[in-house]
Amino acid sequence: MTEYDESLYLSAGTITTTHGIKGEVKVFPTVDDPGRFSLFKEVFLKGKGKTVPLEIENVKFFKKMVILKFKGIDDINEVLSFRNMEIMAKRSDIAELKEDQYFDVDLMGLRVLNKEGEELGILDSVLHSPANDVFVIKNGEGKEILIPSVKKFVLSVDLEKKEMICDPLPGMIP
Repeated sequence: MTEYDESLYLSAGTITTTHGIKGEVKVFPTVDDPGRFSLFKEVFLKGKGKTVPLEIENVKFFKKMVILKFKGIDDINEVLSFRNMEIMAKRSDIAELKEDQYFDVDLMGLRVLNKEGEELGILDSVLHSPANDVFVIKNGEGKEILIPSVKKFVLSVDLEKKEMICDPLPGMIP
């Protein structure tokens, strides 16, 4: 089992409860495609002040939940303490990102500037909609600026510099 490095792992879901009596757990997935759980070999459970390394033995799907069986755990009593813990999976197993795609967690806190270099605020959250994502930027006064995540408005994202350059229309800025 590899050592846990927070920069290499992301939350893929949260254990909600046990399933049956043979050590299985139900997971509420937080990834775009719950089917990716089939790719996970080893994960870390994070929560309650600890990080627990585990290997996945079996994955099943039921309605919108994922049911996991961990290797070497065969009794309900061994998984009772896992309730409400996060499943941390390797970033590369969660999704293969294309150019100009990012995990939301990597965008949080970016300084957002207009193309003239003036600061618009800090990226606070991402709204996901069928048409496109929308970046929620909080300015210095606590007001929200909504910028659609499209090339016309988002000119560049530099994770190393922790900044995003945008070209918003005049009506987008409060």
